[in-house]
Amino acid sequence: MAAAIASRAVLWRAGTSFFPPAAAVARAELNLPICNTAIIPLLNVEVYKTATTTEDMSWWCCIPKSKKGENPYSHGVSGIPPEKNIRLFSYSELRSATENFNRSNKIGRGGFGTVYKGTIRNGRDVAVKVLSAESRQGVREFLTEIDVITNVKHPNLVELIGCCVEGNNRILVYEYLENSSLDRALLGSNSEPANFTWSIRSAICIGIAKGLAYLHEEIASPIVHRDIKASNILLDKLYNPKIGDFGLAKLFPDNITHISTRVAGTTGYLAPEYAWHGQLTKRADIYSFGVLVLEIISGKSSSRCLLADDKILLEKAWELHEVGKLKELVDSEMGDYPEEEVLRYIKTALFCTQAAAARRPSMPQVVTMLSKPIRINERELTAPGYIHDYNGTVSKATNSSNSRFKHSASETSDMFSTVVPPTVSEISPSQGSGVPVELP
Repeated sequence: MAAAIASRAVLWRAGTSFFPPAAAVARAELNLPICNTAIIPLLNVEVYKTATTTEDMSWWCCIPKSKKGENPYSHGVSGIPPEKNIRLFSYSELRSATENFNRSNKIGRGGFGTVYKGTIRNGRDVAVKVLSAESRQGVREFLTEIDVITNVKHPNLVELIGCCVEGNNRILVYEYLENSSLDRALLGSNSEPANFTWSIRSAICIGIAKGLAYLHEEIASPIVHRDIKASNILLDKLYNPKIGDFGLAKLFPDNITHISTRVAGTTGYLAPEYAWHGQLTKRADIYSFGVLVLEIISGKSSSRCLLADDKILLEKAWELHEVGKLKELVDSEMGDYPEEEVLRYIKTALFCTQAAAARRPSMPQVVTMLSKPIRINERELTAPGYIHDYNGTVSKATNSSNSRFKHSASETSDMFSTVVPPTVSEISPSQGSGVPVELP
């Protein structure tokens, strides 16, 4: 074989031979492949010129040249460090995958952008999120954040496959989940709540809790989601839940991300301290999670409708708690359910939505409260804070008139009962860590 000749780039088209026609016979004799790869962006390649001994002919054989540790997806975009593990899609590929972003493929729209279903070249179905115009970071800054999100992996988080950064386009490509969002599957007008048995609903609650606990406590740079709601919970074919849109807040200015959570349909999830003052902490996510659990159990949307007596879902749940009638909150279409366990889930949700953010449990504590048969100490439970934003009324936080609100910015709630039956695990917060531990 003759000496290698370095070449900057080589392009070839789908359906064409990997070799020029002059070498067709030799290619067939050597059983060499036909390239069916579509146009590939600029690649570093090495080109070899070779002659056969039987015929005075030659062909060009193109072999991708890759450096050790280099990401093969990152070529063609200026300024991407080779160690970044980011898969880049071309705009034309995503346009083709979504049939030119056809309206019939539109599967969602939110504060961060519009989502389309698409099918990429390898036949995999994906969700293509076209970010709104407010996200116009430079390529390097954008890809730095995308690299962080790409490396955050958990069974209960939607996987980010790659992105597109051509021109002004900022597009994210996610795994596609067959059962759409929790908002549509359980709470939508065409939903089938009877499909959501208690075993499915409880697994969804625990899965979301584990995903949030991972974002808050188990990664080097914790992520506050900012927008936990039913439409951001995606369900796979087995109804396993996955949290979407995590980490996207950093792609937008703070004023935009704060406003995006106030768009129609999200008000019911807002923690009072975030709605009033923009105070964003993990506790705001925990509040939103509590509202979400109430929705999953009741089958009713907190953000789209008032209940029969003009009360929002959280307000109604607290009222029923005070009179000992929490069972009335349970979705009548859910079928049979273990009463004690369901009531424990509702009470856990109420702990998550307390008006005093410091009294809310951490997400690891919530996972324990949901997954273990503990007895919750209701004497430590204080009234929730919630927002009235219907029919043009002024937004405000409300405490039940029948309950005394405990102002406790610093005290730690002992929410786990210390008197339990022998068959119930005894759980108590460990000193200083805020993480529940099982006592011997």
